[in-house]
Amino acid sequence: MEKVFAIVLAGGSGTRLWPLSRTLLPKQLLSLNGNLSLLQQTISRILNLLPPEKVFVVTNEEHVFEVRSQLKDLNTALDTQVLSEPVARNTLPAILLGLDKVFEQEDEPVIAVFPSDHQIQDEKAWAKDMLLAASLARDGWFVTFGIKPYKPETGYGYIAVGEEIQKGAFRVKAFVEKPDLPTAQEYLQQGTYYWNSGMFMFPGQNFIQAVERLQPDLFAWWETRKAKPLVEGYGKIPDISVDYGIMEKVDTAAVVPADFGWDDLGNWEALYSLGPKDDNGCVINGDVLPLDCRDSLLFSTGGKLAAIGLKDMIVVQTRDATLICPRQEVQKVKNVVSILKEQDSQLVEAHVTVNRPWGSYTVLEEGRFYKIKRIKVNPGARLSLQMHYHRSEHWVVIKGTAEVVVGDKTILLCENQSVDIPRTTRHRLTNPGKVPVEIIEIQSGHYLEEDDIVRFDDVYGRHEKNTS
Repeated sequence: MEKVFAIVLAGGSGTRLWPLSRTLLPKQLLSLNGNLSLLQQTISRILNLLPPEKVFVVTNEEHVFEVRSQLKDLNTALDTQVLSEPVARNTLPAILLGLDKVFEQEDEPVIAVFPSDHQIQDEKAWAKDMLLAASLARDGWFVTFGIKPYKPETGYGYIAVGEEIQKGAFRVKAFVEKPDLPTAQEYLQQGTYYWNSGMFMFPGQNFIQAVERLQPDLFAWWETRKAKPLVEGYGKIPDISVDYGIMEKVDTAAVVPADFGWDDLGNWEALYSLGPKDDNGCVINGDVLPLDCRDSLLFSTGGKLAAIGLKDMIVVQTRDATLICPRQEVQKVKNVVSILKEQDSQLVEAHVTVNRPWGSYTVLEEGRFYKIKRIKVNPGARLSLQMHYHRSEHWVVIKGTAEVVVGDKTILLCENQSVDIPRTTRHRLTNPGKVPVEIIEIQSGHYLEEDDIVRFDDVYGRHEKNTS
């Protein structure tokens, strides 16, 4: 794996796993099949082949602090390997962001691209295929990994296999869009079509040359990196996938048929199919009491879930939302998310508890003109110096000692002490101690959303962001 670098794409939203997956805590940051999140599982696999300085993770600005936190739990050297997109611009621009950092270390790199939210069951087989792909990429091939279909899946793109290049590798005959069911059944019977896994490996210099030839607008933006950071022009570049923009158009595309137990965990049916089942064929996760249930997924992160007489059902319960649907209807979950977005529902954006770089907050109750939160601030952490135009706040310390700035005053508050923060008053909360600080925040006003924040100073560089 000499000269091989990995770019991990961690910007997806995972709407088909609602209500567990939300905009601010998408599927790749969730622990769905063990103690580690899908992102952590992906990085752990890669670290068995590459050192941390050769691994870059590209994510959305909203997720960058949570991604860093999860990666530091694996290896502290990964903290500096996280790159953030100012806005979502699909996989090709995200890969180019990572390439910018790779070329700072190596002039002739081989680039491996991995989604952050896939499951791999056989890591030894995966590593073997990565070595084969790296060898092909060094010879100039643009390699993708094809998964042998075991059912007529209409949710994946397919790869048609051409002539054999060498043992275990074939030329790509064609990339095929997601088919209808009869076409997918035909692909399954023919045996020469594979699912497109979304994992790639290619020579870095050849890739940039392909971008220059096939996507001149993106290449022009790429060239601006010599004068200014790429993120400065990121919002104006085309939104295009690496599949459509490059892989489908190059003459040297190769496919390695892979058999390492791949699944993209794209919906709740996948979680059911891959999960450990009890004697009644049920997959149980969380505080669940099943009675006479069969062949169902019962998942709870929001208190006791009691289920009676269910068969072939999906039930997912969080603190603020519950999903109930037949297993064969899970594809319609994305329709639920679309309707909630049209209703401007916060159930799409965030859970009751929201992680922040300084800690977290939990919404305990809210009404038309008030909101009550429990705020937890980690030792040594601080919120931004900020003010609100439309709301006043009342803080009560329930644990630890808080340093509070209100206007031109700085005070220390211990447990059971409180402070009022009028509208338009600059304020800041800091934890100067060694244990977490927890406060109850009572907001009152005619507008209580998170974008009513004006920042004046922030240690996390979020001056222009509208999140607390």
